[in-house]
Order: sequence, then structure tokens, then C-alpha cells
Amino acid sequence: MKTQPDAPRPRIRVLPDHVANQIAAGEVVERPASVVKELVENALDAGASAVRVSIEQGGKGRIRVADDGCGMIREDLLVCLDRHATSKIRRAEDLRDIHTLGFRGEALPSIAAVSRMVIDTAPSNQATGSRLRVLAGRMQGVDDAPRRPGTTVDVRNLFLNTPVRARFLRAAGVETRAVSEVLHALALANLDTRFVFESNGRTVFDLAAGRELAARIGAIWKDADAAVLIPVATQRGGTRLFGVVQRPDRARPGFRRAHLFVNGRPFRDAGVLAAADRGYRTTVPDNTRPWLFLFLTVPGGQVDVNVHPGKAEVRFRQRGRIEDFVESSVRETLDGIESAATWGEPRPLHVVREGEGAGQGAKVAGDPGAASDEDADDDIAQINIFRARAAQAEDAAASEEVYMPRAPRPALLQIHNSFILAETRDGIIILDQHAAHERILYEEMLAGFEGAGSEGQRLLFPFTIRLTKPELEIVESVSETLARLGFELAPFGHEALLVQAVPSPHRYFDAEQCIREMVQELLHGSDLTRSANNQNERVAMSFACKGAIKAGQKLAQEEMHELFDQLFATELPYHDIHGRPTVVRLGLGELRRKFGRS
Repeated sequence: MKTQPDAPRPRIRVLPDHVANQIAAGEVVERPASVVKELVENALDAGASAVRVSIEQGGKGRIRVADDGCGMIREDLLVCLDRHATSKIRRAEDLRDIHTLGFRGEALPSIAAVSRMVIDTAPSNQATGSRLRVLAGRMQGVDDAPRRPGTTVDVRNLFLNTPVRARFLRAAGVETRAVSEVLHALALANLDTRFVFESNGRTVFDLAAGRELAARIGAIWKDADAAVLIPVATQRGGTRLFGVVQRPDRARPGFRRAHLFVNGRPFRDAGVLAAADRGYRTTVPDNTRPWLFLFLTVPGGQVDVNVHPGKAEVRFRQRGRIEDFVESSVRETLDGIESAATWGEPRPLHVVREGEGAGQGAKVAGDPGAASDEDADDDIAQINIFRARAAQAEDAAASEEVYMPRAPRPALLQIHNSFILAETRDGIIILDQHAAHERILYEEMLAGFEGAGSEGQRLLFPFTIRLTKPELEIVESVSETLARLGFELAPFGHEALLVQAVPSPHRYFDAEQCIREMVQELLHGSDLTRSANNQNERVAMSFACKGAIKAGQKLAQEEMHELFDQLFATELPYHDIHGRPTVVRLGLGELRRKFGRS
């Protein structure tokens, strides 16, 4: 008699809640810093004006977050540990336009599932609060407890029931730094809230509530004044960008501080950071990483913040538009006089949040340079003389019938045949003649590439240049671009070029030396040309560097004035293409301070 095979058994089953919560904890709770982030975000969403975070052993032993927010009644306290329990979402449509920091409803049950947790809470309209005790996701009891309005969440023995995960935690010092970085970001986005952070009983920082972004940055990082940050404030349609970026002459290679926020929410995005860095192109060396603190405000529905378990990343509906806006905003900021190098010790920058919502932007109340507010206004007014003269020259060329008298010219003095000093109404500016002419030539060449190019000056006596085979090949590869710069070159035998026409950027221009130096740079490359986006930029950078007026060449008064006129008509007048300053400014207020007359 044949035996019947056993009937198939079900393989799929619904996991118990405590197991599901431990699995969810693997996504939400990566380390102590993740716990701190979730708990502090809940405190901020509860309207807290002060948040105190205390940890022990880097958060592995204990994490305590106390706030003075709205608190919870006992009914809410009992349900807050259920998965997907939240006060911030009512229907699916709410996910399209989220204004809170925490909304998934997984944080508290996920944290409670892998720790020993106690929650003390009290609403503002009740005399007695409540205490909830939880062990590894299982409720141990609820009692009355004295508590001022607000909530305290005390988490101990993180990963007590998942020892494998606990072994992957780093040293206490590393975990403490991670917690500190999370709090830095949240503190920058919420200026109206006081943040206190304690580690092993020692106060790491105590950030007072206020409206000034710069004050908070300075309180967090003591070297912020030396970094010299300048304000950003731009708007395109319903999208706004506020914050601060580092002045190019103070930016350095290596580690940098960069924080991004969208609608008050900290987030990470390599594409947006890269866009901001592109805004710095030709104002800093290629490997330099400026500090960035940028607050984006975008219309509802244009950003999805529900794409990452830890809410660290977002998705923009029109990513390309956002990145273009960030790049152009940084570029526009670097066009202002605030980005020019200054003498003396940097003075504190005052940037105040704009709008009622935390992290909604920043506005300027002061000048980030060494000069006072009045000094900066006078410098701008004086430099506008140069800008006005450049605009007048363009107008005169467009309509010769209209006579426009030129603004009075300031006195100029060439120093060591390399620098040009100009007196302003309340201070001085000094221009590096080579750096300035380099910026002028570079932008002229790029503009020429977009048009018909530049016409060279034909030589009465053409000359030949002998080159090696690799050098001739590199010239041949960029021959069309060189022709648009004004060079007319033709093969002459097997190892030479016949030069029949050349550009004429200034009276000291040595065409043969310029060609040889350009060929060497294009052949072997340099940090400058390697940063170019395309061949036109590569050749324009090389020509601007090799063809500009050199240090040590004496200029007539008219030539110095023309240099000023042309420089302040460029897109980025305060920076050469190597990332060095073209202008250094010194206000009269700083001069008085240097001589003890303030």
C-alpha cells in the first residue's frame, strides 16, 4: 500500500509585532546618532523651544532627549509605540506636502524594540504627567509621574537584544562625534530653538536660541570667522535660496563643512553640492572645497522627502532646474563685492533668518569683510564709477549721436609695476594687473567663441616657430579654436609653423612666447586647463594666462583706467581664473583701527 505524501505546509506567515519592529529598527536605527535624530525631530515637531540631549558612552549606554514641547496625554502615550502611529499624517494625500520632520511613525517603536526605554510626558493643560516603561518592545507599565509640559525619552542599552548589531558600533568617541554632527544640522535649521548637548556629564555645547544664522555657525565652529562666509539670497519664481558660502580667497583643499536644507529639513545630495561647487569655477583652484550652508525653499509638491528610511535624502521633481538655480545663485553671489579679498582680520558676519519658519533663509545685516558697513557702501559706490564708465562706452558705441559725460576718474597709482592702487571715497582698493587682465581676456575669449570670434592683427613680417612633432599635433588639434582667438597659423615645412596674424591684447604682448607657452601647457596639461569643461575653455584659459599683462610691465594712466573699466564689466571681476583675487580692498575704518585712531 502506497503512503500518501505529506500535504504542503504554508511557508508564508505574518511576523509578530516585536519581530517586525526589530526589522524596522534595522532601517531606522543604524547607530546612536540615528536615535538622537529621530527623537530630536519629534521634539521639534512638538514645538519645543529648548532641547537637551544627554548621552553616555557615545550613546551606546544611554541616550536622553528632553524637550519643552506640547507633550502627550496618556491615550497618545499608549498608542505612540504602535507601528505607523503618528500625529502628522492623516491621509495619503498629506505625503505630497509634508511640513514636519518626522512622519513615518516607525521611529519610537523601532527604537523601543532594541532598547530599554522610558518616556515621561505631560501636556500643558494637565497637572500630572505619565511615565511609560518599555523593554525590548514590550510594554512594562504606565504610571503617573510629575513632569513639566514636554517630553523626555530615555533610551538605555541600545541593541540589547541584537548583540551582533551592537558589535558593529564604533568607539565611543566616534559615535559621540556622529551625534554632534546630527545636532549641528538640526540646530542650523532651527534657530529659534535652544540646543544643549551633554556627553558623559560634560556639556559639549549650549546653543542659545536666536535669529542669526551666523551667530549659530560661530557658536558651533570657533573657526567660522576666519573662514569668512558671505551671504547668499536669490529667488527664481517660487524657489528661494538663502544661506552663506565661503569667500573664495579663504577656501582651502581637503575637509570642508557643507550643510544643505530644503524647506527647513537637513538633507544630503551630492548633485546639489556639485552644482554649488560649479558656481565657484575659475574663482578657486580645482581641488578647493569651500564651506557651504544653503537653505532651499521650494513650492509644495516639488520635493519628495519620503524616499529614505532615515529621511536623509530627498527627490526633486525638477532636479536639473534646482541644480541650475543653485549654481547660478552661487555664481551671482561671487559677482558681488563681498566676495573680494580684504585686508586685516575678518569681521563677524551677521546673517539673520528670513521668514517665520525655521531654516527658511537668511538675510544680511552687515559686511563680512574687514571694512565697516559704511566702508563697503563707499567701495561699492566707487567701483560703480568703473562699471558706469564701461556701460557708457557700450552706449556710446551703440549710438554715437548721444553724448554722455564720463564720471570723474579716481587717481590711480601703479606700485612696483605690478599692482594698481585706487583711492575710494572711504578707503583704497589694490588691483593685481596680471590677475585682472587674465579675467578680462578669459571672458572676452569665451564671448568671442559664442559669436564670430576675434580678428587678429596681421603681421607686416610673419615669423616661423620650430616645434616638435607632438607639439605640431596639438596645435593642429586646436587650430580652429586658435583661429577664433585671432591666430593665423600655417604649416611651414615639416617642423615649423608660419605665424601670419596674432591677437593684440596689450602693447607688451610677445606672440612667439605666448604660442610656445600655450603649446607646452596644452601638450602637458596643468591644473588650470584640466579643470576646463571643453576645448574652447581649455584654450581660452591657456591664452588668458599666457597672454595677459605680466607683473613688472609699466602701464600708462589710460591703460590702468582701461584695465579697471574692463575688469568691472566682467562677470566675476574679483577673481582670476586660477582662483586668486584680482582686487584687495581696505576700508578707511580698518585703516583707522590699524593706526589706533578708531
